[in-house]
Amino acid sequence: MNAHNPSKRTSASRSKPSRSGDAVLYRQPANRYPIAVEASGMRITDANGNRYLDMSGGAAVSCLGHGHPDVIDAITDQLGKLAFAHTAFFTNRPQEQLAALLSKRFVEPGARVYFLSGGSEANETALKAAWQYWAARGKPDKKRIISREQSYHGNTFGALSVSGNAGRRRASAAPLLDWPRIPPCYPYREMHDGETLSEYALRSSNYLEQAILEHGADSIAAFICEPVVGSSLGVVAAPSGYLGRIREICDRHEILLIADEIMCGSGRTGDYFAHERDGITPDMVTLAKGIGGGYVPLAAVVMRASVADTLVESGFAHGHTYIGHPLACAAGVAVQTVLDRDHLLRRTREYGERFLSLLMNTFAAHPHIGEIRGRGLFAGIELVEDRDTRAGFLNRPAMAEELRRSAMEQGLICYPGSIVVEERTVPHIMLAPPLIVDDRHLVECVDKLKATLDFTL
Repeated sequence: MNAHNPSKRTSASRSKPSRSGDAVLYRQPANRYPIAVEASGMRITDANGNRYLDMSGGAAVSCLGHGHPDVIDAITDQLGKLAFAHTAFFTNRPQEQLAALLSKRFVEPGARVYFLSGGSEANETALKAAWQYWAARGKPDKKRIISREQSYHGNTFGALSVSGNAGRRRASAAPLLDWPRIPPCYPYREMHDGETLSEYALRSSNYLEQAILEHGADSIAAFICEPVVGSSLGVVAAPSGYLGRIREICDRHEILLIADEIMCGSGRTGDYFAHERDGITPDMVTLAKGIGGGYVPLAAVVMRASVADTLVESGFAHGHTYIGHPLACAAGVAVQTVLDRDHLLRRTREYGERFLSLLMNTFAAHPHIGEIRGRGLFAGIELVEDRDTRAGFLNRPAMAEELRRSAMEQGLICYPGSIVVEERTVPHIMLAPPLIVDDRHLVECVDKLKATLDFTL
């Protein structure tokens, strides 16, 4: 509910959803959520019959929508053959198949894949692999990881240590590792007046070299970043030239480059790997969310041959109970198959352009929308109180939650977030619909989003 202007409510009367109880410690413990009972295609239905258009895909997870028959059949078939076999004793066919498919998608031959259950695990694994890689190469002092401000790489100890999102770090109440961070690559807020995008890309990437020189290359193991920043900034793509320069700097100083593609990978941007657009080869790429479509928890670290070979020779001291899980990998194989068979990468590029155009045509003149941005079916809307100054909202720290609740009142699932700039809240809305979205869904989304903004603002 909006306490600022209750007269603005525009949503149709929706039946009060059945609410969750008190036995579960929820993601937001004070919240009580509607109970989801079924889903199909683009929609989720709660226990009271309310239907929601899913335009976030559960934070860029449900790439094929809900209830896709090919994925269900793959999981069911695998369940009847082999549900689980611990990878300390066995491999399994789905793991081998999925690794081969992902290795072929990587630009260089010989890539190896390490499977996990979630994005935090994947990034934690990549950090650990970087440390062990350098130790095996006789440089055990290379332990620091450089990351960027306003980033988010997961909620495990190491992954949160390299996350630059102040709110998430503060909420953890944990003594995190004190590693260097550089400014985000964030043209809307970081470009100087009169500066071209290419000039900004060069200036922004050079922050990495400055940090390396300050701390010493002999102490730096890796640099981690999202090629397209997802939920932490609301879909901010690095401009052309940025990642190429980052790759050069890492090579010059013998530092590994980790591309966090938990959100922006797996076809979300219209290329399978978001970094493909920049023509670079990371040393490691982390994947989760869309890799398995949300059917069974699944994540992966794709390692360049030179990194993987070093770990093979030296031994990789790591492991989780559910790595390479047969059901999860079977789902992943099915997702890759459908992506290719149904030409969903091409479709993502086409519908992404339509979606961005529709958003811009509808909201370009909105007094509280600072920027609309995106790549593929991955779009972000940044909200401001004042478009001229780009100032955020004063005394509205919970605005992202207000937007989420208001959107659900409209029957829309989107993914709001926020940062703080000069003590003001700067909210953004991330949109990451399933790649099966069509024009009807896009129009419905925009209509519901307009009603959400009218009510909340």
